[in-house]
Amino acid sequence: MKTKIHRILCATDFSDVSRIVVPYSIDLAAELNAELYVCHVIDLPTISVYGEAVFDPITQQQRFMDFARREIEKETQEAPVETTPLVTIGHTTEEITRLASDYDIDLVVAATHGRSGLKRLFLGSVTARLMRILSCPILVLRTIEELEKPHRQTIPFKKILVGCDFSKDSDAALVRSLNIAQEFESELHLVHVVEPAAYKGHHKFSVEPGEALPEELRDVISEKLSSTVPEDARNWCKGIKTDILEGKPHAELVRYADTHDIDLIAIGVRGQGMVESLFVGSTTDRVVRRAPCPVLSVNHGARE
Repeated sequence: MKTKIHRILCATDFSDVSRIVVPYSIDLAAELNAELYVCHVIDLPTISVYGEAVFDPITQQQRFMDFARREIEKETQEAPVETTPLVTIGHTTEEITRLASDYDIDLVVAATHGRSGLKRLFLGSVTARLMRILSCPILVLRTIEELEKPHRQTIPFKKILVGCDFSKDSDAALVRSLNIAQEFESELHLVHVVEPAAYKGHHKFSVEPGEALPEELRDVISEKLSSTVPEDARNWCKGIKTDILEGKPHAELVRYADTHDIDLIAIGVRGQGMVESLFVGSTTDRVVRRAPCPVLSVNHGARE
C-alpha cells in the first residue's frame, strides 16, 4: 500500500549546510505536495553560535529564538509550499526526534556536517544518531566541503538504488523506495552485495575470497531479490533491475550508484539477513559519507 509523504522536517543550523538542506527540502516538498517544517535547535552551552557569548542563558534565550525564527523565515519566504518554523532549545538529536514525533513527520532531511568546533550543532555524529533513533526515515545530504566530486541532487528521483540484505531494515527501505518510485515513476535498482568472508563456512553456501560465486547461490539471491517486489509495484516503476555484487557492501553500493547515475540510495540502518551481518550501522555510515547522491536511511521501526 502506498504511503504518501505528507510532512517533511528539515533540520538547519544556519551554516553553509542550510544552503543545501533548506532549498533542497523546499524543492522536495513542492514535488511531493507536502508540508515543510524547518527546525533549528538552540544549544545554549554552545557559545558564539549566535554572535555573542552566553552569560545568562535564561534571559538571552528569547533573543536567540527570535533570531532563529527570522533566519528561517528569510530562507523560506519565497517557498512555493506551506512552511512552518520550529525553534526549540535542548540537545539536537533529542529535540529533532521529539519534533518528528509531535508533528507526525514522515521524512526528516538533514546533512552530515554543519558548524565545527565550539559552534558545532550538526556534525556527522548527530546525523548518525538520528539514523538510529528516529521513527521515520531520514534523507541525508552531504555538504559541499566534503565532496570530492559533484553531488547529484536531482529531484525528482529517476533512479533509486536499494541495498537489499533481506533484513527487516532492508525490507523497510524497500517499502519506502517503492512508495517514492511510485510517486516519481522511478527506475528501481535492487542490489545485494556478497561479502565472501561473511559467507565463508555458511551451512549451505561457502564462498572463499577470490572464488566465483556458486551458480546455485547466485540463483537463490536473484530469485529472492525479484520476489521482494510486489506484482502491482511493477506497474508503478519505470523499470526494475536486480544485481548481485561481490566485495565490501559500502564500497560496492557507492560504486554502483556512481556508475549508474543513481539519484537516491535507500538503505537499512542495520542488517541481520541471510548471513550473520552484511548491513551493520558502520556500513550505512560509510555509504552516507561516500555516496554521490542523497541517502535515505530507514529502520524497521519506521511507520508503514
